[in-house]
This record gives sequence, structure tokens and C-alpha cells, in this order.
Amino acid sequence: MTDGPNRPWGRYEVLQDLPTHKVKSIWVDPGKRLSLQRHKFRSEHWYVVYGTAEVQIDDKIITVEAGDTVTVQANQLHRIGNSGKVPMLFIEVQTGTYFGEDDIERLEDDYGRHD
Repeated sequence: MTDGPNRPWGRYEVLQDLPTHKVKSIWVDPGKRLSLQRHKFRSEHWYVVYGTAEVQIDDKIITVEAGDTVTVQANQLHRIGNSGKVPMLFIEVQTGTYFGEDDIERLEDDYGRHD
């Protein structure tokens, strides 16, 4: 397991990083959200462990809670944020052909990190 750096929205920890997949635990602080982004080479599968999340996939926005799952296909616009009052944790399983952080195309970001 490797700790990722803190981010303006929370933090993540890499649990597994293999040629076939990558698994992360991702904590999102209340009222914070990740970039609106997409990936060319990977899909993401999210399992909400605790908390409440607002998820955007393309133009659709849904609310998910503990026990819910979300699948994001490669090249789909997506974003997840914590819409609750306590930290939110989700597990992200990445599948595809490449899992590097440089496969993030940011289209919108609350913290000035968009491309």
C-alpha cells in the first residue's frame, strides 16, 4: 500500500497497482469534489463505503450513498464530490490498459488544475 499525497479535496491511498488494474481508497472532505475529468485508457468502478456523494457522468447527476456502486467507462466525463457533512470514502477499481495519473484530462477544477 502506498499513500498518495493530500489533495485539496481530501486524500487517497493506493491499495494495489498491477498491470491489469489499480485499486485506491479515496477520502473526500465535506463540500469538496474532484475535477470534472475523463481518461482515455481506463474505466473506473466506484464503491461508496461511507458518506454521501454527488456523482456526475456526462450530463447526468445522481446522489449515491454507502453500498452504492458507479461505473465510469473510458472517455466518459465524470466527477465525484462529497455532498454530506462528514468525510466520504469510496473504493476505486481502475481497469484498462494504463493507470498513470497523466491519463487525467481535467475539463473543470475547483482548485485551478484544469488543462
